[in-house]
Parts: sequence; structure tokens; C-alpha cells
Amino acid sequence: MTAATPSERGETVHRPSRMLWHRLLRSPVAVACLAFLALLVVIAIVAPILFPDVARQFTGDLSRVGEGPSAEHLLGTDSLGRDVLERLLVGTQLVLIGVAIAVIVALVVGVLLGLIAGYFGRWYDSLITRLCDLIFSMPAIIIILVVLSVIPQSLGAAMVTLGVLVSPSVARLVRSSTLSMRTELYVEAAVVAGLSSGQILRRHILPRIFGLLVIQASLIAALALLTQSGLAFLNLVVPAPQPSWGGIVADGIQNISLYPWLIWPGGVAIALTVLALGLLADSLRDARAQAWSQPTTVLNSRRPRSTVSPTATPADSDVVLSVEGVSAEFDTPQGAKPVLQNVTFDVRPGETVGIVGESGCGKTAMAMAILGLLPSNGSVVGGHVWFDGTDLTALSDAEMHRIRGRRIALVSQEPMSSLNPAFRVGWQLEEVIRQHRRVSRRAAKSEAIALLRRVHLPDPEQVARKYPHQLSGGMAQRVCIARALAGRPQLLIADEPTTALDVTVQAEILDLLRELQRSEGMAIILVTHDLGVVADICQRVVVMYAGEVVERATAAELFHSPQHPYTDALKSANPQTLAHASPGGDGSLPAIPGTVPSLGSWPAGCHFAPRCPYATSACTAASVPLRTIGRPDHATRCLYDIADLHDAAVTPSMISADR
Repeated sequence: MTAATPSERGETVHRPSRMLWHRLLRSPVAVACLAFLALLVVIAIVAPILFPDVARQFTGDLSRVGEGPSAEHLLGTDSLGRDVLERLLVGTQLVLIGVAIAVIVALVVGVLLGLIAGYFGRWYDSLITRLCDLIFSMPAIIIILVVLSVIPQSLGAAMVTLGVLVSPSVARLVRSSTLSMRTELYVEAAVVAGLSSGQILRRHILPRIFGLLVIQASLIAALALLTQSGLAFLNLVVPAPQPSWGGIVADGIQNISLYPWLIWPGGVAIALTVLALGLLADSLRDARAQAWSQPTTVLNSRRPRSTVSPTATPADSDVVLSVEGVSAEFDTPQGAKPVLQNVTFDVRPGETVGIVGESGCGKTAMAMAILGLLPSNGSVVGGHVWFDGTDLTALSDAEMHRIRGRRIALVSQEPMSSLNPAFRVGWQLEEVIRQHRRVSRRAAKSEAIALLRRVHLPDPEQVARKYPHQLSGGMAQRVCIARALAGRPQLLIADEPTTALDVTVQAEILDLLRELQRSEGMAIILVTHDLGVVADICQRVVVMYAGEVVERATAAELFHSPQHPYTDALKSANPQTLAHASPGGDGSLPAIPGTVPSLGSWPAGCHFAPRCPYATSACTAASVPLRTIGRPDHATRCLYDIADLHDAAVTPSMISADR
């Protein structure tokens, strides 16, 4: 069963960007500011048509110089007998053109630099940050005056220079927003779905910072208007006899003792426009604060550079995926810390392999290493990941881009965070379909509906029109599975796909994965800490502890006769095991003492030794190899046979004694 969505309860649901404008238009101040600015745009277009000779008029009626407002001249005349109102109206066009140039240049340069620094990081971020600091240190007005000394009376050159000098403020804002948004799970899901960096920036990040950019545009426009008016006042950017607001104010100042009225028309126009832009920015800020929520997830969606040297061929070409001795580490202020150590396992066509272990054992790190999505401070430093004859650790990000989503897909444990809250479900599916299939919008829409139907969502047409927050957890997870299937992958990596779901929905999702596996013939890697899920769906199991594979076996063998003390302890601590235990027990659930060691503090020898009741000095003397037991595909990283350990009745007090 699924919870009723807001739309099903009769509530009105808005897209965040629409909510922004909806809330803005409910503000009387914002509406008044928008109306005033719209009037200026109309005046800028119409006035030069109505008064075509004003821009070429050196003098007017010299017999009526410096007159005050009258019926014939509503705002009076200037020091040369020209109508002040006409010049004010015609000068609006030049003012808005100058402001538009500065705003466009500042936004284009600032957004471009901010996106590159925030999304790609590394040396791009360092270089752009230092460039912004350098530009900030320059005195803007001095730079503009230098430019005007080279290109005199050029409004365009002055405003372009101003835009470039202001762009670092936009770049810093965009960079900080992008740094947080690039770590959102829905951005990581877009990377895994095979979308390019440009598509992710354009479709998933830019829409989220649109409100911030509008606010910045309002503030930059006000600054540009004041700067342009000051330069026009000094007669540096508008050659005579072209009218400008700053020029009208300058004329009034020069003749203030004779015609004190002349300073008011231009001054009031400048003041009202700056005030409107400032109030509009405040209204936009308040509306955005109510319409958008800031992202808080801290993950990374960029592929780190691998330090592994490529080899020619995989050891076994009969498997879909072969992980051979993979080691990975994270760079920290204290030095490199290992996160994976000599991990080896295979995934065969059409089978489900479970990777199990406690939190911090390296399960998700292994999955991300396969996809090339370790955090920016992480890298694969040894081993190989063979997929269909190709070593994934040796591929560039562009080459991995052609594999993610199309041949290897990911379903994450946070379905609501993996979907972009700003777009409808159908649009997000269509985006992935068009990326991988190169079909028309109509065909992509039909395919999206078909995918939603395949994952057993009721009324898929209605679901496609909903936003992620209108879905229940189970529905959202089904949508994520549908998106993963859009590229028709050979391998599906499911990272805790049922963790956030209740038991009933969990069973439905597992049944769905099993059904899709049979119909598609794809292999599945299931990352989980739930042995019940492993028993339900997996054919083979890889048990990890502290970055190592401690046991590898078929699911039947693992549950019937686990060969590593850690696996045995996990099985004993499983609630399902307790439910089927004999009635003579006390009903308490066994727990493994201690915790998984953190990065960089792994013990020597067997990593599980400090928590193992059977550990001896031999366990910590040297690294313990993975040895085969019985069947070739059953291996354990333990020096002793589990049956002998049980028979010996070893207690924790014997941890330091030789067996």
C-alpha cells in the first residue's frame, strides 16, 4: 500500500520555480516594481519612434531656455531650450541598453566560471578562485576610466568592462551553490544514467540556481545604472547631443543656480529605477527562501583519476564483471587511507551477487569504484575491473560516460534524493531515454510510460505527470528502477534499494528486480546489510569487512555452513535466525562486540581479529590470504576451519593465546 499523494488529497502542488513566481506575484511591492520596470522597457522601445529627432537635437527653442514645468513642456526645458521630458524618455533606451550589457556580461562570465569551478573542481577551481580574487583586488572605476581613455565615448566598452569586473561576485555565488548541488544524489544518478556534464549543468543545476541569478541580476542592474549615470554625468560614455539620464542631471548641476529644477527629472528617474531594482531583489530573495530548499547531501559525482596501469585482457572473459584485486584509498590531511584492499569477485550473466557487511566495510565504496564515482579524494590504486573485456579502471571519464546508464546502471538507497525535485517524473525518464536511444520526444514519452508500466506502477500516465515529492517511497524506488532500465543495461548495481522501505514494499521491490532480471537477462550486484534480502534474491554472496573480502560463496553454502567467524556472527545476529531458533533460547539477539575499524586504523593481519572470539596471535602476525574451501567458488580469509573453532569452544579471554 502507498500513501496518498498531495494531489490525491486535493492539495495544489507547484514546481519550485513556479512557486517562486507565484509567491513573487502575490507581493504588492514586487508587482509594483515589475510594472515600473516593464513601463521603462516600453518607453525605451516606443520613445525613439515617437521622437526621432531628439537624439540629434543640439539645441531647442533658445527663447525658452530653462523653463519650469508647463502645459507645453511637462518637465520644462533644459539649458539649451530642449524638452526635458522628451530627452528623458528617449534617453531611457540608452540607459537600459547599457544596463543590459553589463548584466548579460556579468551573468555569462560569472555563471560559466562558477559552474566550472564548482562542478569540476580540482585545478579549475583553484585557478578560477585566484582569478576572481585578482579581479576583486582591482579598482573598478579606475579600470573603466582606463578603457574609456583607449575607447572614448563608448558605452558598450564601459559596460562590458563593468560586467567583467562584477562577474567574480556571480562566480563565487554560483560556485558555492554548485559545490553543494553536485553532491546531490539526483546529480549522481544523472551521472550514472549516462548524461554528460553539460546536460547535468544545463538541466539539473542551472534551474536550481535560477532564482539566485535573478536576484543577482537585479542587484547588478542597479549597480550598472548608477555607474553608467555617473559616467554619463562626466560626459564619458554618451556623446552629445544624445540624451541620457546622467547627462540631464549634469546639465542641471552645471546650471543649478540658474535652473535648479533641472536636477530633479533625471535624478528622480535614476533613484526610482534603482529603488525598484533593489526592492525587486529583496522580494525575489524572500520568495525564493519560501519556494526552494537548500541541498544538504555530501557525496561526490565526479570520476577520480585512476592510478592503475591498464593490462591487455581480463583473466576470465566468461563473466559480465570481474573485479580483480581492487585496492582503493582516500587522500586525507593525515595522508592516504585505504578503503578497499585486494577485493576480488566475479558476476556472471543473469545472476545476482550480494555484497554484505556492516556499515563502513567498503560495500558502497566497491560499487562506486566499479562505476568510477569514488569521491574526488578517492582513487583506485591497484587491481582491475573488467567489464565485457574492458578494464574500467583504465578508462577516462568520457569513456566511462558511454558505459554508465547504457551498460551499467545504478539504483541507490535514497530514491527521493535520486530524483530531481524540480522536474516531473516523466521528463526525467525521457531525458535518459533520449540520451541513450536518440529518439524523438514523442517516442521518448511513450517509452517512459512503458517503463513505468513495466515496473508495475498504477496509472503510469498520471505518475509521469507528478513531481518526486508527490510519490511514496515505494513508488519513487520503482521510478528509479525504471530510469535505470532506460538504457537497457547488462549490469544493474542496486545499493541498498530496500533500506528505506517497509517490509511489504521491500518484498515488492525484490520481486520486481527478480522479474526484470528474468525478462532482461541482466546481472545484478546487490549491496546490502540485510541477510534476509540476500537469502531471498542472491545466488552468490561476497562478505566484506574493513575493506576486505572475508568470505565468498554461493548463497546456499554461506547460509548452510559459513566459514569465516564474521560471516557466522552476521548470521547469528540476523533477526530471522532468532525467529527460527529453538524455543529453549532466552530470546535475546546476539550482537558482534566492538565496531568496524575506521579508515587508517585497520589492525595488522586479520582485520576482524580484535572482535573475533577465536583470534590468536597467528591471526595478527601477518596478512591472512583468501583461501579456497571445498568448492572452487567458496573462499574464506581465515587461518582455521570454522568447525574446529566451534569444537574448541574458544572464549574471548583466549584472544591473545595461541590455539
